[in-house]
Amino acid sequence: MRQLPAAKTIASWLLVCVAGASPARPEQPATSGSGAFATGRYRNLFVEAGYPQQEVTAKINGAFQQLFHGDPNTQAVYFPAGTNANGALAYLSDINNSDVRSEGMSYGMMIAVQLDKKAEFDALWNWARTIMYHDSPGHPGQGYFSWSMRTDGTPNDEMPAPDGEEYFAMSLYFAAGRWGNGTGIYDYRAAADRLLADMVHRVPITGPTLRGTRTGREMFPAEHNMVRFTPDTNFTDPSYHLPAFYELWSRCGPVADRPFWAKAAAVSRDFLQKVTSPVTGLAPDYASFDGTPRGGQRDSFQYDAWRTAMNWSVDWAWWAKDVREKQLSDRLQAFFESKGLAEYGNRYTLDGNPLGTDHSTGLVAMNAVASLAGTHPLAQQFVEALWNAPVPSGRYRYYDGMLYLLGLLHCGGEFRVWTPQ
Repeated sequence: MRQLPAAKTIASWLLVCVAGASPARPEQPATSGSGAFATGRYRNLFVEAGYPQQEVTAKINGAFQQLFHGDPNTQAVYFPAGTNANGALAYLSDINNSDVRSEGMSYGMMIAVQLDKKAEFDALWNWARTIMYHDSPGHPGQGYFSWSMRTDGTPNDEMPAPDGEEYFAMSLYFAAGRWGNGTGIYDYRAAADRLLADMVHRVPITGPTLRGTRTGREMFPAEHNMVRFTPDTNFTDPSYHLPAFYELWSRCGPVADRPFWAKAAAVSRDFLQKVTSPVTGLAPDYASFDGTPRGGQRDSFQYDAWRTAMNWSVDWAWWAKDVREKQLSDRLQAFFESKGLAEYGNRYTLDGNPLGTDHSTGLVAMNAVASLAGTHPLAQQFVEALWNAPVPSGRYRYYDGMLYLLGLLHCGGEFRVWTPQ
C-alpha cells in the first residue's frame, strides 16, 4: 500500500483540482491544520492498541478476500456478472433481501479503491453505471441510480437513496487520484463532477416509475444546504451527512459549487450536534432539517443511524475542524460502555431505552471508528472489540460486512484521501 506524502504545496494541489494536471501525482497536499488531510498521517488505532502492522494488514486483506471472493453461499457479497462492451461486470448483493443496493455498490467501490483493487472497482462501477443509472431526460431519477434492484438487473425501486450517490462520487474522485482517469465511463473524475452537479442542481422532473408517479429533484436543497432522505422527500437522514466528503468537494469538486460544499460541511457539523442526544450521543434514523426527530418508528436509533459515529469521526480525523466531534464520540462510547461492551443491543430510543437485544458486528465497527475522535481511555476497548469480531458471514453478512470492512479501513489507517486528477 502506497504511503501518502505530506509535503505537497497548496499551489500544486490547486493545479491538480482545477486544471487536472498531475505534478508528481500529488496524493496528499499540505494545508494548515492538524487533521490527516494536512499532515498526511492517518492514525492506525490497531497499531496504537499494540497489534503489529503485519497482523493489521493481514486482517484487512483477509476480510476483503472473504467478503469479495469467499464461498458464494455463506461468505461472499461480491458476485461477477459477465461482461459487456465496457469490460467485466459485478454486483454486491444484500443477501438477506436478495437485492443490489446503491449503498452497497458504492461502499464496495470505496473499499476497492482504498485497497487498490481496480478490477473489482471497475466491475462494480460498470454494473452500477450500466444497469442502475438513469440517463433518460424524462425520468424522475435522471442523473441518479436506482437504490434497489434485483440481481438480474430489474428494478425494485427506481428512485435513488443519496448515500449511494455520495459514496459513488467520493470513490470516483479517489479512483481518479489513485489510478488516473480513463475514457468513457472510466473517466472517473468527469463522472464524479456530473454526479455532484446533479446532486445540487437537478431540476424537478415528474414522471412514471414502477411505484407510481414520482417527482425527483436536487438532493441538496439550497435553502437547507443539507442532504434529503430521497429527492422526492423533504426530510433528512442523519447517517447521510458526510462533512468530511463535503469539505473535500469544496476543494476539488466543480468549481462553481465549491462555496456550496464548504457551507454544507459546516451545516452538517452543526446538524450532527443538534440531532444527537446530549446524554447518549444517539441519533435517529430520520430527522427534520432542524434536527428534530420526525416522529414514528424511525425516530429512534436503528440501522441507518449506526453510521453517524463514523461520519463525524472521519471528519475529525481528516480535518480536525470541530472539537465538538470529540465530545460526541466520548458521549456515545460512554453510553455503549454502560450497556456492556460485549452485549449492548443495536436499537435504542434516543434517551437510551433498548428496543432489541441483538449485538451486531456492524455497530461494533462503527463504535470502533468513533475512537478516531474519542479522547477517553475506553476508546481503545471499542477498537479491541472490532479486532476480536469475526468477519461477518451467513444471512446478514452484507450490511454487517460492509460496515466491518469500512471499520477496519478506518481503524487501520487505510481509509485515505486520494486527491483526484
